[in-house]
Amino acid sequence: MKRFHISLLSLGLLIMVLSSCSKSSVNPTQDGNWVYEGDFGGTARSNATSFVIGNYAYVCTGIDAQHNRYNDLWQFDPTGTTSWSQLTTNKQMTPRSSAVGFEIGGKGYVGTGYDGYYGLSDFWQYDPVANSWRQVASLGDANNGQRVRYDAVAFGLDAAGYGYVGTGNDGVNYYSDFWRFTPPTTSNATDSGSWNQINDLPGYKRTQAVAFTYKNQGFVVTGVGTGGTSVNDFFSFDPTQPNNSQWYQLRHITNYSTDTYDDGYISIVRSQAVGFVMLNTLSDGGGDRAYLTTGTAGSITWAYNFADSLWNQKTSYERSARAGAVGFAVQNKGFVGLGSSGGSGTGSSWANMDEWYPDEPYNQQD
Repeated sequence: MKRFHISLLSLGLLIMVLSSCSKSSVNPTQDGNWVYEGDFGGTARSNATSFVIGNYAYVCTGIDAQHNRYNDLWQFDPTGTTSWSQLTTNKQMTPRSSAVGFEIGGKGYVGTGYDGYYGLSDFWQYDPVANSWRQVASLGDANNGQRVRYDAVAFGLDAAGYGYVGTGNDGVNYYSDFWRFTPPTTSNATDSGSWNQINDLPGYKRTQAVAFTYKNQGFVVTGVGTGGTSVNDFFSFDPTQPNNSQWYQLRHITNYSTDTYDDGYISIVRSQAVGFVMLNTLSDGGGDRAYLTTGTAGSITWAYNFADSLWNQKTSYERSARAGAVGFAVQNKGFVGLGSSGGSGTGSSWANMDEWYPDEPYNQQD
């Protein structure tokens, strides 16, 4: 059975889409399909964080429409008949929103964020085998002290054996610094891992950016910079390179060059968005893609081709435009959901989760 409901966009967003007719524009009925896969198991919320371990995704923290913050944990099984299972709540961790999460060595890590009054720097490790939490080293070091922040980005690179956290803000200052986390090697309470500051992200200081990983590299894109301007630079991070060349600048995400390839890049820039990576897609010539959607650009979705470093527009996320959603890929399936109409817990909050089918025409799936 086909699906025919299409989400309503704001007038301003509609004008933006209609004015973007170019070689990068897409007929949104032809280029990928979003399919509702059920509601989140917990309270509807925004500004939650997620990480993926093996065949499961995990979602925790966040803020609801009544400004309640959370420290619960939910596991998502994309193949299960009951997709969501509640796991151990981290009762020692202050409920928070706008935190970060990543995976290293089969364990999840959650930290930083905002508790409604202050930015945070503490970090916590989740062990899926024991279904238990333990506190690890807070972001920062002996020379710099704790480095509180929220709306940062994070990624884990298993081949390197490290997690990475950077950017974000503390309520006054925006950041471009980056930190490398060495996880604990034992379960001993005195072994909490450590943080070391690495080279800053070379571009603008920013908050509310997006990070994703591909082939043991991290990628940072989008966000809002000092003064409230959406940034247009794009960087990859390769831990195998010397310190002064680990960051590499990729092509800008606006019509920045004198070439024609980016003439249609008018709606990639945004903040409070989500990104995820899917391998071996078939559409657009096939290959591996990163997908960017939701946030302050509304529901417009873009795909990044790792092979040629180009972006092309895809079917828009069909539900209400939202900020502060979660997005992840698990078992090579992409999912987006949660979020709020106002971002940062303001406005309506949603619990829906939708799966992205990049190689199918819109409305093909039930």
